[in-house]
Amino acid sequence: MELNITGRNVKVSERLQEHVESKITKFEALGDNVTDIEVKFTKEGQNGPAAIRVEITVIGRGPVLRAEATGQDKFAVFDETYGKLLERLRRARDRRKTRRAGGKHPISVSEATGSLPVITDQVALTEIQTEDLPVEEAAFAGEYDLHEEADSPIEIRQKSFPADHLTPEEAVDRMELVGHDFFLYVDKATGSPAAVYRRKGWSYGVITLEEGTV
Repeated sequence: MELNITGRNVKVSERLQEHVESKITKFEALGDNVTDIEVKFTKEGQNGPAAIRVEITVIGRGPVLRAEATGQDKFAVFDETYGKLLERLRRARDRRKTRRAGGKHPISVSEATGSLPVITDQVALTEIQTEDLPVEEAAFAGEYDLHEEADSPIEIRQKSFPADHLTPEEAVDRMELVGHDFFLYVDKATGSPAAVYRRKGWSYGVITLEEGTV
């Protein structure tokens, strides 16, 4: 497993690097299922109060697991980002356990990570252990980010990603792992583009496209 720590307008001190390594090395328990982990610190807000954005990307067999957070303290923001990775796996595990109550489904990483405790103030991240299991997709690489500021024009950032053929349940798992509010995919049953989205609580919706005549 290769760990790459970078800083953009941020100095990565030896103490910060040791702190990152002490947490990230836990992924070594996943063996060959994790090949690379990228940790990026970026300083933002040049015209105002500076903030630090931390991105953690775990690359392994299959798609990429990713999380990010922003704050003032580099160490605290990194811990928050690291916690998001584990929390998304926990949420996906809980959803799959509930769904499996009505029938049998193939086991996934979200189920296998059932040994991961819920992150609370009483549970230190350094106490969390992982098992030798594949890393499941958690990155949503196809988002459309609309960012508007008071004195600047609307900025539209467009990204594309390979279309995955999934069931709505599988698409919800992907969405929960990355922490977004919607996820685009190709419906496995119909072959049509679709999107799942989060509603209040544990409720979800599905949007599909139909061809029609004008």
